[in-house]
Amino acid sequence: MALVPNERIDRIALGSCAHQDYSQPIWEAVSEAAPNLFLMIGDNVYADTTDFGEMQRAYEALGSVPGFAKLRSRVPVLATWDDHDYGANDAGAEFEAKQLAKRALVEFFGVPEDAPMRQRPGVYQSYVLGPPGQRVQILLLDGRWFRSALERDPSPYFRYRPRLDSEATMLGEAQWAWLEEQLQQPAEVRLIVSGIRVLSYASGFESWKNLPLEQERLFSLLRKTRAGGVILLSGDAHFSELSRGDGGLGYPLYELTSSSLNRANPRGAARPAPLAVFPPYGDHNFGWIELQWEGEPSITLSTRNEMGGTVFAQEIPLRKLQPPTEIID
Repeated sequence: MALVPNERIDRIALGSCAHQDYSQPIWEAVSEAAPNLFLMIGDNVYADTTDFGEMQRAYEALGSVPGFAKLRSRVPVLATWDDHDYGANDAGAEFEAKQLAKRALVEFFGVPEDAPMRQRPGVYQSYVLGPPGQRVQILLLDGRWFRSALERDPSPYFRYRPRLDSEATMLGEAQWAWLEEQLQQPAEVRLIVSGIRVLSYASGFESWKNLPLEQERLFSLLRKTRAGGVILLSGDAHFSELSRGDGGLGYPLYELTSSSLNRANPRGAARPAPLAVFPPYGDHNFGWIELQWEGEPSITLSTRNEMGGTVFAQEIPLRKLQPPTEIID
């Protein structure tokens, strides 16, 4: 279903980590919630391969899931990727089949032929939806195509440790320049989508903490552009969590991690979570965002379970997501 740019957005659903070969009953609950938009935020299929035919077959399997097909016929779907739909676990710029992976993604999700994303490396995209005064900007980042190699941790307990050299990049210079330009576009709410977690306190597994200078560069860019209404959205973790951090913006920076649609990991949700607003949730889930435009505008960030029930929810007045008069960087 096609987007209608000037149509008001009230309800957004999102999710990550959907293995095409496993049962996916959660789509019925998503459809019943009646979102205006669904965001697929990574590991939308598991296609760890360099073979284009296998990539296509993974997407075809997702497309044949009745619940997903039903949702897609009714609701616009926007997507970015993480590692398993990119083509290899934890892969970055070095992955040799990324052009094929991009082709599989754009063909399955029907990215228009004239879309800027088709003409440049990577799959990052931006949309502004809704009328003036009620605009929602969707910024779909690509944390794979340009990402530098991670630094292995010699510990048997973790995969990675922070890489501290200034040459390491998460987004690449072209995407950073694009993001700065997009953050200066007018919008009341800005949803920044990253396949991996941004505010994560731990660097032992994939997160922006593995490249801490790039994490700080993101915060610095938000301060520089004085972007208001910023909410971070992420997947990958195989549990859901609402985090609240401090990026120095002059207002709290919330991140809703939504994972997994059908590959839950309750053990992952047992990790310590010092930034968590609520305890992490480890069963199958999808993210849910409600925008209240009448009266005092607000945004509610929540997680819903496989049956559509609310696990946790946090309402935030939009006036509390605005930078102060001055920010000293």
